[in-house]
Amino acid sequence: MDVIILCGPPAAGKMTVGKELKALTGYKLLHNHMSLELVHQFFDFGTEHFRNLDKALRFRIFEEVARSSIEGFIFTMVWAFDQKSDEDYIDEIISVFEKTQARVCITELNCHLEQRLQRNRHPERLAEKPSKRDVEASEQRLLKHESQYRMQSLDNEFPDKPIFKVNNTHLTANATAMKIIQYFKLKQL
Repeated sequence: MDVIILCGPPAAGKMTVGKELKALTGYKLLHNHMSLELVHQFFDFGTEHFRNLDKALRFRIFEEVARSSIEGFIFTMVWAFDQKSDEDYIDEIISVFEKTQARVCITELNCHLEQRLQRNRHPERLAEKPSKRDVEASEQRLLKHESQYRMQSLDNEFPDKPIFKVNNTHLTANATAMKIIQYFKLKQL
């Protein structure tokens, strides 16, 4: 099984690229807001209950997917590279899949801030992510995270986790997905 982890800052195009990868490969997709929006129906973002339930839900999905016979799985998430807790979270995900000899492929999407602010208002994003529909509040969170966290990895920062970096500021989702497919030699439909 191939496991593609798409990471990057908010509004970098992770969900859109994930959907394109799904269409081109037939892999299953869990974009991060699938669980976030469900859990948000019960608890406010950032609360302990919210974090616990979101993580439990995701990891149950990871465990079942890892034990299954599906050929590929795509997961998207924001990774603040200066936060040890985010690296630990990635390591936990990897460990679930490595137990079943899955190949874990990490791709980091980078996109200029101006483009991300435009993407933050895109109708598809707003349709899939109800918590982003208050665009002004969403934009303020995006800018706050941009100033608080380092959203891009440093070259060779994680030698045990090689990361394929793609700047998709001026690329379509299809072109970005094709770069990922070619780099990791993924099977296409």
